Amino acid sequence: MSSSVTVRVPAKVNVRLAVGAARSDGFHDLANVFLAVSLYDEVTAAPADGLTVTCEGPDADQVPLDRSNLAARAAEILAERSGLAPSVHLHIAKNIPVAGGMAGGSADGAAALLACDRLWGLDTPRAQLLDICAELGSDVPFSLVGGAALGTGRGEVLTPVPAGTFHWVFAVADGGLSTPAVFREFDRLTAGREVPAPQASPDLLAALASGDADALAATLANDLQPAALSLRPALADTLAAGTGAGALAALVSGSGPTTAFLVRDAASAAAVAAALEASGTCRATRVADGPAPGATVVSGPSGRVRLRG
Repeated sequence: MSSSVTVRVPAKVNVRLAVGAARSDGFHDLANVFLAVSLYDEVTAAPADGLTVTCEGPDADQVPLDRSNLAARAAEILAERSGLAPSVHLHIAKNIPVAGGMAGGSADGAAALLACDRLWGLDTPRAQLLDICAELGSDVPFSLVGGAALGTGRGEVLTPVPAGTFHWVFAVADGGLSTPAVFREFDRLTAGREVPAPQASPDLLAALASGDADALAATLANDLQPAALSLRPALADTLAAGTGAGALAALVSGSGPTTAFLVRDAASAAAVAAALEASGTCRATRVADGPAPGATVVSGPSGRVRLRG
């Protein structure tokens, strides 16, 4: 057993988020095309007398340190299923925006699950880890897998899809947006209208596979964007600032309020990021590319984990 294990895990952007009508269980069927991007959190698991969580980095004061944190929940579920006590200290080095629509909390859950699995020497089969991820939340399985994938059901049923390399700028807003609140606003805005069954556009999937940024720009879409803009109208100014600075396309990332800008290359990313920061319409920017690998052991026994099964 190692003295500690550190796992790096990426953020995600939804290049297509198609949302169906609310189901009887309150969830929505999705066709969610995920792309992992090179903006990472790191979670370190170390032996402890009990389960504790600490956090550092931008907006760390907004991260819950109790059992509501998905990293803590991941450790608890894995320990329970393995007949162990969840005696672990989890330290989160946070760089993914908090409550920003980029699956930062989900990423931490996946990273903690993998770190604890390695720390405790469990070698849990991949299918079981993904089951735990799905129990934790709809976006958590993708955080474990990374790359690019189509998520169906609530987003947790993943089918890998091919993807070329794409460059992005992300504009971080002041404060967060509650994902449940955005879905409630989606339901309010679509009340009395027929909501079509969600599906991923074949043109988008083809553009993603080709690595053609112009083709992808023409097909990006997020059905939650009107709801996010309804709750946070100022995001429209951020979107306009990015496209005005030369971004090929812009959209709200997931449930927001982070906004995502597709650009042609790294030089364009730097220019768009500088313009966004100068515009005063966002708090900060991040530059990234994708697809990025999923949860990866970066410190501890061996390197990238090979998930058994």
